Amino acid sequence: MPNVGSSEALPLPIDPVDAVLDVQGNALCGLDATTIALWGVSLDGPQACQDHCRRLLSDEERARAGRFIRDEDRHRYIFAHGCLRLLLGHYLNIEPDAVTLQRGPAGKPALCHTRHGSDIFFNLSHAHGVALIAIAQGREVGVDLERVRSDVAVEKLSTRYFSPGEQMMLRQSAQAERPARFFRYWVAKEAVLKAQGVGLRSLSQCEVFLAADGAGAEVLAPADAFRRDSWTIRFLACGAGWDGAVAAQGKDWTARGGVVR
Repeated sequence: MPNVGSSEALPLPIDPVDAVLDVQGNALCGLDATTIALWGVSLDGPQACQDHCRRLLSDEERARAGRFIRDEDRHRYIFAHGCLRLLLGHYLNIEPDAVTLQRGPAGKPALCHTRHGSDIFFNLSHAHGVALIAIAQGREVGVDLERVRSDVAVEKLSTRYFSPGEQMMLRQSAQAERPARFFRYWVAKEAVLKAQGVGLRSLSQCEVFLAADGAGAEVLAPADAFRRDSWTIRFLACGAGWDGAVAAQGKDWTARGGVVR
């Protein structure tokens, strides 16, 4: 099982989209086999930023953006995927619109490694107008971000998606603490499953054991050949009212903000 994370959640500021678009390659943190780079991005910005991001997208991504019914959803998709392409382009030293993506057997987006000759992996999560992007070298990575809300149906969702042990820990929590505890479990489980490229159907099979300080976790993953690999979770401090997590294979890695400040 993965090791318990650091005693403190990693602070990760949410940057304006124009700041991410303006970042230069030499301002990005170095990427190596033991470092996972993370970005928090606000998916709102002026029309010029949206036009910039749209130009970076593939034809398939532009078509998908056009199928959103709500303008807000379309704009957020364009911002998130444009920023992802920009950052991948920096690390690959190519133009963002030259980044070739493909989907794995379960639909997880990935770089076309045979085309780019790179062992870079990435993951993207977005919720309520904020995106998290993780980029790693030589290992699968997953991220999840959620806004902590008190109106969530904790009991109903935990019964459907949580293990019996996780449900018991929720029931033992004070009523007022249950939404925050629920989302802490949720982002940890989602980060692991997104790294693995599997869907919600596996949430109840992935059991999370929170550290006493709540900043890290261990995971008991389903016992098939792929998912029982060692996974490490690190929680992210993304601001009041938010909870986030990053998960990756192995224990020999650290996470840091992607922009050198």
